Formats: sequence, C-alpha cells, structure tokens
Amino acid sequence: MAKYDKKSVEDLDVAGKKVIVRVDFNVPLDKQTNEITDDKRIQGALPTIKYLVDHNAKVILVSHLGRPKNGPEAKFSMKPAAERLAQLLGKPVTLAADVIGEDAKAKAAALKDGEILMLENVRFHKEETKNDPKFAQELASMADLYVNDAFGTAHRAHASTAGLANFLPSACGYLIQKEIKFIGGALDEPQRPFVAILGGAKVSDKIGVITNLLDKADTVIICGGMAYTFIGAMGGTVGDSLFEADKVDLAKELIAKAEEKGVKLLLPEDTVIADAFDANANSKVVSSMEIPDGWQGLDIGPKTIEKFSAAVKEAKTVIWNGPAGVFEFEKFAVGTKAIAQAIADTDAISIIGGGDSASAIQNLGFADKVTHISTGGGASLEYIEGKVLPGIDCLSDRKNGRTFAAGNWKMNCGVPSDAAKLIGDLVPLVKDAESRIALGVPATALAAALEASAYTNVKIAAQNCHFEEKGAFTGEISPLWLAKMGVTYCIIGHSERREYNAETDETVNKKAHALLKYGVKPIICCGETLEQRESGVYFDWIKGQIEGALKGIPAEKMCQITIAYEPIWAIGTGKVATDDQAEEICGFIRGVVKTLYNDDIAAALTIQYGGSVKAATAAGLFSMPNVNGGLVGGASLKADEFSKICLA
Repeated sequence: MAKYDKKSVEDLDVAGKKVIVRVDFNVPLDKQTNEITDDKRIQGALPTIKYLVDHNAKVILVSHLGRPKNGPEAKFSMKPAAERLAQLLGKPVTLAADVIGEDAKAKAAALKDGEILMLENVRFHKEETKNDPKFAQELASMADLYVNDAFGTAHRAHASTAGLANFLPSACGYLIQKEIKFIGGALDEPQRPFVAILGGAKVSDKIGVITNLLDKADTVIICGGMAYTFIGAMGGTVGDSLFEADKVDLAKELIAKAEEKGVKLLLPEDTVIADAFDANANSKVVSSMEIPDGWQGLDIGPKTIEKFSAAVKEAKTVIWNGPAGVFEFEKFAVGTKAIAQAIADTDAISIIGGGDSASAIQNLGFADKVTHISTGGGASLEYIEGKVLPGIDCLSDRKNGRTFAAGNWKMNCGVPSDAAKLIGDLVPLVKDAESRIALGVPATALAAALEASAYTNVKIAAQNCHFEEKGAFTGEISPLWLAKMGVTYCIIGHSERREYNAETDETVNKKAHALLKYGVKPIICCGETLEQRESGVYFDWIKGQIEGALKGIPAEKMCQITIAYEPIWAIGTGKVATDDQAEEICGFIRGVVKTLYNDDIAAALTIQYGGSVKAATAAGLFSMPNVNGGLVGGASLKADEFSKICLA
C-alpha cells in the first residue's frame, strides 16, 4: 500500500494567507428544479473549511460539478453548491463568474481574512482534466497555499487535484485524512479476521482489487455479477448471467492463489435467478452451479446470505465495495440489504467503499452503525487495489528527511521497450517502499517510462532541459513539454554536464526558474573535482554553486527543490566518498540554504548524495543526518540492485 504521511491543514500557517482548497462538490441536482438532492459531499468538507475560516485564512474553493462538454453551461454552475455551503456555514460564500478569468482573480485578490470564494466549475476548462501546467499555474497564482480535501477525485491527476501541488506548499484536509486513516489502516494493519466483500458487475473492473486483497484479507467474498465468471471457472453453468469468458483463466488463477495463501474465497451457493432483466421478472432460487439457459442470476439466495452473514459476524475488520445483486430493482436487492444489515450488526471496524454499497447503508438507516463510509467510489477502489492516488501522493510530506532514491540512467536504456521492462521489473520490488523513488531516463524513453510507471510510487525524471519554453534550440527539451507529458522531476546542473558541457551556475539557475514556472521539480546538482578537493577550495566552490543555482528563487518554492551533491571525482571512477565525507558536504549545503532562507526551509530540504551509490553502501549513507537519499548512476539500471537502494 502507498504510505501517505502527508501534512494536514493544521501543519500550515494559514493566517492571512490565501488558501485554495480542492473540494468535491459534485452533488446530485434535481433535473427540474436544479436543487441539490444530497449535500453529503458539501457537509464532508465543512470541517476543513471551518478550520480555515476560524484561523483567518482567505479561502478559495475549487470543484467540478457534472460533466460539461463545451465550456461554461448554466446547468453545471457551482451556484447551488455555493448557496448550500453558505446556508450550512451561516456566512456568505461569494461565487466567481469564472475560474481563472478577471472576475475570479479580482475577487480572490479582494478576499479578507475568514472570507470564502467559490470559483466556477473547474471543468468548464478542458485543461483541467489534461492537468495542463499553464492552467494549474493560473489557478495557483491566486493563492499562497494548497489544500486537497476531495478524496472522490484523488485518483485523477487533474490540474486542481495534482497539478496545484507542483506550484504551492500543500497539505490534505480532514476528509482525506480520515480516508487515509480508515482505508489505509484497515489494509495495512487490520484487526483480524479481516473480511473483504466485493460485488459489482465485472471481474475485469476489480482484478487488481481482488489480487491485492488476497495478500491482506483472511476471507474474500465474491458476489454480484462478477461471481458468475468464477462459477463458470469452477465448471458451473451460468445461463444468461453476466459472464466474462475471457476472464475464466484469470478467475481460476485467483481461486488457486486464494487456496495457496490460505484465504477463504466465498462464492454464492444459491442464486435468485430471473427470466428477464426486469424489476418484475419471474424469479426462483437455484444452485449457483446450475443456472439454466434463458435465466440469469440477479441476486444471492438465502443459503448464501446466511453463509456471508456468518463470515461478517466473525470479522474484526470488514471492507465492502459493490452490491450483491441488481440493487436498483427492489425484488433483487434482498442480498445487498442483508449484507448491509450484517455489517451494521457487527462490532467490527467496518468500511464502506462508496457507490451502491454506501447508498444501501445510508438508505437503510445504518450510516451511524458503520465505522466509515468512503466519499469516493472510484478513489476508494483504486486505493484498496494498491494504486497510488495522484491527488494525495503529490502533497507535502509531514516529516522532513524522507529518503529520496533517484536513478540516473544517463545515456543508457533509451529504447522505450527496454525502459518499460526495467520499470516493470522494479515496481513490484519497491511497491511497499516508504522512500520517494524517481528514475531519470533518456528523452527517447520518457513516454514509455511514464506509461509504465503510471499510478505507482515510481516517478519519472528528465535528465536535462533548456531554460526557454520554445525557440530555435536544436536538440533541446522545453520545460513546458516535460510538464505537459507529466514528468515530475528534472535533473539539472549534473556534475558531468558542468564538467564536459561547460554548464554554468547561471544556466542552472535559469533552468530551475523555468522548471518551477511549469510545475516540474528540479533536482539541482553540485560538486567538486578532485583537484578542487585536494586544493581545499571545495567549500567555497560548492557554496558558489548553491548560491548561483538558487538565485531569485522565492522561499515558498523551495519545497519543490532537491539538491544532489555529486563529487565529480567519485563519478564512474570507482572512488566513493566515505559516509562522513558525504555528511560533511551535505551538512554544509544545508547550512548555506539556512543562511539564504531560514531554519525551517533548510531543515525541510532534501539533499541527496550522488557518487557511485551502491546497494552495499546505501544504508550507511542514508543513515547520515544530512543525507536524505541518493542520486544513483549505474546501479539504477538493475531493478534488483536499485530496489535494495530504495529500501535501504
């Protein structure tokens, strides 16, 4: 599971600051009156909004509503949400006429402490879902800080969910904190027995979820439409029931894996079948293994309800996602209601994964009898699956000094297929790593690397860029291109480039400014030659490099920067700095940053060592107080070797 130890809204100094907050106010509206029919999502954001107001922040809220296709549409305006929020808070909420236009910026600039502004529907701009860096920059320009409290959209790398964190100091709100606490806690350290109940239509929708839960749960219950593919895999007849013939082999593999791991995999014993997919169809109960042609399974039967309920009764932790039958038809909602009742009656920690499961719990009046109802159906499903959620992963870490292992492939592994294979080999080895991980790949492999690493904890870095957005610079890479591709980091001022390509502190500084402008995080390298070290001038040399590279970079942008100390004399020579030598220089660099900025920025800065880091030496280096990780060369080209460094 992804390890999310992120700053909370309480970790930010919000007084007098403009704080842009991503909320999920995508509420259902009555088609006739346009009135809100369920305001739970708005109520879910109230604790964070109230905290900010009570602590004298200037609050700017951003959300989407519905799925507008062609720009602004009156029926998708945030007006109903702004009005309901004002009612719930008992104070005015100003609505901007646009998102990043003149009205929004003027009203944001005019905000006073404790006041609230709601921007118009962020999806009026197609740039939102594309995570366009210029659009994210425009949003960020209105604020000083960013808080994400929209768990329901945290699985999307959009401009207002992930993009804003590339420009502003960031934290999560109380709602996301709660989701991390309950879902993450249940999966990482469940009280046992741990029972997972999975329903819904298709196996293909929940392959990753089932696979991940087989490594964590004691009992996995399969119901809903996807159960019939498992029944078919066991040799049963499924009639006209939902059935994915191309997933039969996968179902067999999952059944075998459950047996191998000693996990109880419970499937329906009996099934309520119908002669048509209709609310009033003829129905009867049959064995799940013997569904006749012309009939289809629409709900679990009484024996199955008894078996599933007994498993829930024994549980200490329960996660439920997906209905047991066709919940929208009252006649075939019996199984879903029975599961909801069983969960409500247990004393176990109970987590409901959104969607129809949440609706069942709420409609039956059991909301106060479960531990947690997730606000994000898709997000909770991907979290349970073990995927990294971009809208949370991007936020600032709560603690300083988290290890950052970055690989630099240099002029190796630039063939896209080779890059994809290497990353594919690495990802399962580091999926539980608590360190930050990045790979600096050649430009020819960037697209393939980004695809191979999507929704994992491995981020991609470019090895260099130009400082101009566009122009007649043959062979160069624009920082804007990197941002639009989704590249997270860029290595600049690499000691080899300084030595062999005559890069200067001035060009490194220009690149740093350009990258920050478009939301790409610079890894700024510095280091001395053997001659400089032996002549004793290396402290002054490195100080000059740091001062030059950081010239004009504002304090609030330092949270986006990593510095890598790379002694040129230890790169590719077989010579390695001792742990004490690495600590001495990294500590010195931190002191220089302290002088340039302040104690807090210096303490929070990530400083890597980058001189022939190996698996055998990583643990010692990373244990040094001022060494926060490594910029790794050749060892990053071997998945096994690099994974050991990431886990050191």
